[in-house]
Amino acid sequence: MKKLFAPALVFLAVLVVGFTLLAPRNPDEYDVVGFSRLPTLVNGRVKPLDTVARTTLLVLQGRQTVRTLEGRRLTPAEWLLDVLYRPEQASTYPVFEIVNPDLLALLDLTPEQGVRGKRFSAAQFSPRLAELDRQARLADDVAANTRTGFQQAVVQLRSAVILYQRLQASLMPPGDAHYFEQFAKLPAALNGPRAPGMNRPQDPAAAQLVLELNRAFTVMDADGYLRPIPGAGDMANLAAWQTEGGSLAASVASGQFNPAALTYADLGRAWRDRQPEAFNRAVRDYRGRLESGIPALLRKCDVEWRFNGAQPFYSSMLIYVVAFLAAVVSWLRWPEALGRVAFGLVALAFVVSTVGILTRMWLEARPPVTNLYSSALFVGWGAVALCLVLERMHRNAIGSAAAGLIGFASLLVAHHLALGGDTLEMMRAVLDSNFWLATHVVTIAVGYSATFLAGFLAIIYVLRGVLTRSLDPRTADALARMIYGIVCFATLFSFIGTVLGGIWADQSWGRFWGWDPKENGALILVLWNAVILHARWGGLVRQRGLAVLAIAGNIVTAWSWFGVNMLGVGLHSYGFMNSAFWALIGFVASQVALIALAGVPLAHWRSFRAGPAAQG
Repeated sequence: MKKLFAPALVFLAVLVVGFTLLAPRNPDEYDVVGFSRLPTLVNGRVKPLDTVARTTLLVLQGRQTVRTLEGRRLTPAEWLLDVLYRPEQASTYPVFEIVNPDLLALLDLTPEQGVRGKRFSAAQFSPRLAELDRQARLADDVAANTRTGFQQAVVQLRSAVILYQRLQASLMPPGDAHYFEQFAKLPAALNGPRAPGMNRPQDPAAAQLVLELNRAFTVMDADGYLRPIPGAGDMANLAAWQTEGGSLAASVASGQFNPAALTYADLGRAWRDRQPEAFNRAVRDYRGRLESGIPALLRKCDVEWRFNGAQPFYSSMLIYVVAFLAAVVSWLRWPEALGRVAFGLVALAFVVSTVGILTRMWLEARPPVTNLYSSALFVGWGAVALCLVLERMHRNAIGSAAAGLIGFASLLVAHHLALGGDTLEMMRAVLDSNFWLATHVVTIAVGYSATFLAGFLAIIYVLRGVLTRSLDPRTADALARMIYGIVCFATLFSFIGTVLGGIWADQSWGRFWGWDPKENGALILVLWNAVILHARWGGLVRQRGLAVLAIAGNIVTAWSWFGVNMLGVGLHSYGFMNSAFWALIGFVASQVALIALAGVPLAHWRSFRAGPAAQG
């Protein structure tokens, strides 16, 4: 029976993952799924509207689902449709996360007025938008790395509100509930008799209608966030994609409407008037035109849409947690059965993450690491790959436990980095080199992976030794050998990655080394790994000392990877971020606490009370 336990549990996990691959169904009679697959150009990249909805919700509230005040759950696409076409309804949805008490006071809000004390609707604080903007402009004059918590919250909310307002202005003018009724009269007004010698309708009412709508189109063109209208002649030419307002303004001048612009107007009218048949017909007809005009681009959008729905990294995160628990319990009971379960689950999560990373690479046509988000994915992925090798070699569940812990932690970091917006963003010019992204960036990321893995193995050594009786001499020796081998691996890759980075810098900036904070961080990582090896070779440390140095390596790696990005200076300042400062401080504090725990005399380690199995 025990022999079947591991395969059965892993098979169940496979079924759960397979369930996420099923195509989502429409929540009601509207073809919301079809709408969510339609492409739009945003910030230089064509993506499905589903991606726009999901990334916007992550920016606004840190999650992708919306619940109305009545308790109804909306899909991201349903929420986006209401924002675009029923803004008065969307303004009642609690999608803005506000937790800073001073900011709440500024907006005349209390936690009790929000959903779960932190989510509020636009309608709740719209009377205070002018004051929010004033405070944000004051905060703009303060350097980002010296702003107070209140100032950071103000700037963040102001940015979220602007994004929300730009979305609202994408397909209809803000505050005009009768826009689609007026728009329906536009073709007749344009095709009617023209005033003698003037390019406007002869009828005064028609001329006034055209004038007012043209003003609305100008506002939509200036403020709209989406560019969903492909060029009428060449849909594949991204430079020809326009905003809805820009396309309609051009139509007023030429008298020729882009069919795509008319489609989005039809969709808006059908959504507002609650006409599902008309809505579905418009989606179906427009989809057919896109399939004949841009089949390759549409196929890529469809893959991204399925990728969004499957959420492979979220599935992997959950599997890693279960694998970690199974590995830890295996040290206490049923080591063989639970060890196989842990290894199988780690392997499954690794495969799912691999598919996710490969999909991102295909969508971007780039190597795996292009920004901080993808680096978090890859660093965790690389560490888990090494853990699988270690587990196959030693079969003691240590590799599985480390894989579960690192895999979960790295994906959790990636999740929080995704709150900044689209993670498949266009590359910055300085990074636009697939060769160096595939060599320097990947190599240095492998160095991060290995150094973190050594540190997490050391954490397992300390925790098992201090808190349990499971760190017997054989296990302690195996862990020490794992840590040492991984540090050797990390030293090699971090050194090669740093040298490759210098060569890239020489080609890009005309110098191999400039003591830039990011360069210094990479150098510190190489030097620290070298310190660990020399301390081991020189007999300055043994097993416990090696573990302590490896845990300290986690601090060095976190600083090299994230810390230098918070300085906001140097040629690498394009990666500036400060939102993770306290998370970084918390991580460093936890590692310092573990080092202090490792300093407890061996006589007080539960595993060594009967006689130390390892030396300091």
